[in-house]
Amino acid sequence: MVVERLSKTWFNLIHGRNIVYNQCWEDPRLDRVALELTPQDRVVVITSAGCNAIDYALAGAGHVHAVDMNPKQNHLLDLKLIGAKHLDYETYWKLFGKGCLPDWRNVYQQALRPHLVPEARAFWDRKGKLFHLGRRKSFYFRCTSGTFAWFVNYYINHVAKMRDAVNAMLTAENVEQQESLFKRYDLAKKLWRPMIKFAMRRDVTLSLLGVPHAQRRQIDEGYPGGILQFVIDRVEAVFTKIPLKDNYAWRVYLTGEYSPEASPEYLKPENFVRLKAGAGDQISSHTNTVQGFLEQSEHPVSRLILLDHMDWLSKDPAKRILTAEWQAIVDKATPNARVLWRSAGLDGTFINPIEINVNGQKKKLANILQYNQTLANELHVKDRVHTYGSFCIADVKK
Repeated sequence: MVVERLSKTWFNLIHGRNIVYNQCWEDPRLDRVALELTPQDRVVVITSAGCNAIDYALAGAGHVHAVDMNPKQNHLLDLKLIGAKHLDYETYWKLFGKGCLPDWRNVYQQALRPHLVPEARAFWDRKGKLFHLGRRKSFYFRCTSGTFAWFVNYYINHVAKMRDAVNAMLTAENVEQQESLFKRYDLAKKLWRPMIKFAMRRDVTLSLLGVPHAQRRQIDEGYPGGILQFVIDRVEAVFTKIPLKDNYAWRVYLTGEYSPEASPEYLKPENFVRLKAGAGDQISSHTNTVQGFLEQSEHPVSRLILLDHMDWLSKDPAKRILTAEWQAIVDKATPNARVLWRSAGLDGTFINPIEINVNGQKKKLANILQYNQTLANELHVKDRVHTYGSFCIADVKK
């Protein structure tokens, strides 16, 4: 209990005043297939870095509510939407494709600041330095998870001296080439030196990745070999089994920037044109919990994307919060509303025993949720990010 309290204190200290995620770590290509979005859909998604909220709008959702307890994540989404409206593509690409805008001060003052809401304006007045040149050349090497990416790149460049190998992997034409390069450069040995294995077992390291103690414990208890083996298996699968050529999540993590061939949908020229024309106008950001937003919302919701945050609430006493959240989800869900979530654990259905009230009766989620696990499993193996143990798709049957 003492260890858990110290871990929680450290986690809150790291995340309380920061942008935690500077890009989304969920593959929206899977989500598009699973969600089957239409203009009639009202979507709730945890904001994270906002990339996927924009993706769902581009995919045709009627309205996307981006909800996050951390207002800084919403400020990042707001900057992306305002930037698309008021910048030219070259400048926008420098800002969010390269993660560095040398002329930030002038561009911000003239084109961005006047259009931001007061809270976001106050934040970016202070934090524009995140997009400046410096020792960390990119926004994607700053913030909380970006700091870990910077450490990883320092290790790649100066300790393991494997930059040429990583660059070769990123430009490989297929997974067969990737696997051959992985073996030729002996990357397994270079990646997993004792110092890295030691670091990956520490809560301090995992906190930089946005992994709280509850989620780490879930992996340790459910995955053979615990958290370290989980990380090793996931990283090696990305390098040897998942095509890297268009894998923008890992490209930006390993280089600090996207490329035209590997970038989120919102950074592609044709979608930038759509955003400038108003495709992002149906996105609204809300600083709140999922439960709080749903309880206050006047509108029913047909699609919800919960990321992996339920892992954080999987143990008592936090499980009471998870129960209240699911009560709000079911209360506000349209008939056959669809919910997506990920879990670090191998079985995302750990929520099934939770009981909520439905039409005056107590029911377990197992009796309310209709899973499409066949599709979820089919999509999960194609996940470009590949850092989760399981993926769930379920329709709400009230």
